[in-house]
Amino acid sequence: MIAGHIHISFAWAMIANPPKVPELLNAPRSTRITRVNQPQFDSHSGGTMKTKTIAVTLALAFVAATVCFASDVSMGTWKLNEAKSKLAPGTPKNTTVVYEAAGDNVKVTIDGTSSDGNPTHNEWTGKFDGKDYPVTGDPNSDARSITKSDDRTLAFKVKKDGKVTTSGRIVVSADGKSRTVTTNGTDSKGTKLKSTAVYDKQ
Repeated sequence: MIAGHIHISFAWAMIANPPKVPELLNAPRSTRITRVNQPQFDSHSGGTMKTKTIAVTLALAFVAATVCFASDVSMGTWKLNEAKSKLAPGTPKNTTVVYEAAGDNVKVTIDGTSSDGNPTHNEWTGKFDGKDYPVTGDPNSDARSITKSDDRTLAFKVKKDGKVTTSGRIVVSADGKSRTVTTNGTDSKGTKLKSTAVYDKQ
């Protein structure tokens, strides 16, 4: 209690008779008064600003991805033009192929008929970066890689159990209204097959 009274008395004395600057500088360290300007931070407004910044960044990224896919001539729905195509006998037909954006990936959905006439449906989602991405719904393949050679050309490889079964190239016409798919592969009996399929943009 005595120490408390001493500190209080000293404080009142300082207020009533403030010492001059030299006296403050020469005062013992325990009695010096230091003023520190602490920056004020509003945690609520800071958090709100951070949230807004993240939201704007994500929105810009989404718009950039959308613009990028919209300018890709491969995107859209393609229908097989059998009259202009040269398909190897006994091979499956991909009658409708749809390329669409799936986040920052591309989703390819293929509908058609098998070699015995039954309907088929398979899907692939990935990037045109030459890496393998899984295929679902196709008993003849489990992975596919697509590489973008230029603005109108794609190269692809189809795999089953790590082995390439089919490879080919997709070329979109200069006017963007059609595309030609050339494939080379082997069937389940080891017979080499080559097909050229022409698709019209819908």
